[in-house]
Amino acid sequence: MFKLWSAIVKDFRIITRDRVGLTLMFVMPILLVVVITSIQNSTFNLVNDNKVPLLLSNKDNGKASLELIKAIEKIGMFEIHLLKANQDEKKLGEIMHQQDALIAIVIPADFSNKIASKAKDISDKALNDFGIAGNADKKNKKTIDPLTLYYHPVLQESFRFSIEGALRTSLQVVESKEILQKLYFSLNEKELPKGLEDDIINNQIPINEIPVSKDGSRSIPNATQHNVPAWTIFAMFFVVISLGGNVVKEKLSGSYIRLKTLPTNYLLALISKQFTYLIVTIAQVIVIFSLGVLLFPLIGLPKLNLPEDLLGLLLVSFICGWCAISYAIGIGVFAQTQEQANGFGAVSIVILAAIGGILVPSFAMPESFQFIMKLSPLYWCLESYYGLFLEGGKLIDVLYKLLPLMGIIVALQIIVIVGLKRKNLI
Repeated sequence: MFKLWSAIVKDFRIITRDRVGLTLMFVMPILLVVVITSIQNSTFNLVNDNKVPLLLSNKDNGKASLELIKAIEKIGMFEIHLLKANQDEKKLGEIMHQQDALIAIVIPADFSNKIASKAKDISDKALNDFGIAGNADKKNKKTIDPLTLYYHPVLQESFRFSIEGALRTSLQVVESKEILQKLYFSLNEKELPKGLEDDIINNQIPINEIPVSKDGSRSIPNATQHNVPAWTIFAMFFVVISLGGNVVKEKLSGSYIRLKTLPTNYLLALISKQFTYLIVTIAQVIVIFSLGVLLFPLIGLPKLNLPEDLLGLLLVSFICGWCAISYAIGIGVFAQTQEQANGFGAVSIVILAAIGGILVPSFAMPESFQFIMKLSPLYWCLESYYGLFLEGGKLIDVLYKLLPLMGIIVALQIIVIVGLKRKNLI
């Protein structure tokens, strides 16, 4: 027991002297959590709270174009800036850059007349189908010149699709209103009452959005709930820089050979390193989670809501940390130099994070990556944390996600021991 205690004290002294390693293990993850959560939260606010600047050039002076502008305003997603009707479209890009606008729309000339003409054709066809006299022209189908949407190249495809969907909804409202007015006038020879028009057009069935959680909670997960657990895992696995480098340094300095001349075993040193760095990883969890709970509300970010099962959270953190340590020791055993350990360790962690769902959500992965994704230990770590933080589960609900992690830990421990024996180090 005294030998183990002495080894633990030695490892703690090595850690405290490794300022670069401490920075990578604590400062870098804290910055990542704060910065990425802030960016993602700002993105959510951009879509949900803030309005997107929209430049609008209306080359039509009819009723339908004004109705379209009103429909776009009602969406509540855009801050509309009207341009001159005779605005040169070739200069529209320059104006977008000058006003920092992401999108611009051009309503073509004669838009209202063509909407009215198309609505009349559809209403006449409907009246013919009902057996009521109509003047439907079956040969000449009226076409409407398309709206032109200009967008900044930095606009992501998913966000552009949501904007396009909102515009299509506005167009559909205008077209439906025009068709209703034509039908009503053909049947009653008077204008459609405003109240009836609003009842028909705006009669939308409400949608209740309820997150499905295992604890019955109805709280909506936010950017903090997603990012803090994810980047905590990333921080745990980045102990490879410090721990992997220390293992290589001991190999190169001859510590292994000296240990073989003493009445002890290097397995004792391995246990010491794992125990010491487990304390470090748990400290990372405590520090980063505390920031999410205490600091984030002070800087305008959503507060981190800890799961009810704190014992389950501690066990998940323990297993995730142990897996990270096992991986780091494996890198250190097989690396020949510290540069190899640091370089390969850092790059491999980024790759494992990418395919494990930390950099890109797992549901967005292509089908070809679905199997590869599950080979990453970070994937199972993230799924275990999300089971507690997002799904409101308890330890029993994430046990099946921890079993693959335990299997990876056992495999890594066996690989480390086999590697040490093949190198005649134990």
